[in-house]
Amino acid sequence: MRENRLGDPRKVTHALCEWFIENSVFWLWEENDRVQGFSAGDPRDGTIFALFIDPAYEGRGIARKLLPLACETLKAAGYRTATLTTEASTRAEKFYRLNGWTEVGRQNDGQIIFRKEI
Repeated sequence: MRENRLGDPRKVTHALCEWFIENSVFWLWEENDRVQGFSAGDPRDGTIFALFIDPAYEGRGIARKLLPLACETLKAAGYRTATLTTEASTRAEKFYRLNGWTEVGRQNDGQIIFRKEI
């Protein structure tokens, strides 16, 4: 990743990863035996947990394909809206705005909170 790197890797614990493996869905984009991106929604709270694309494969529309799949995970869990956060002034911010996500606030660290009906 070039942007939105995890500021505190301790936030993604072994237990959290195990929970996602057992209780949620990771959507992978794979071509030529290489994972080029992935997404996941958190059915506990209706948030997008992850949307990451290998920088070597950016600009190919992979994120536009993976994000709706993560939203479908949330929709199947009963949510009508999805929420996510991202850093301000990044390509990710522009991507979400262009794809219909609405800014609904800011976290104390400046991260933008986006929401979208799904």
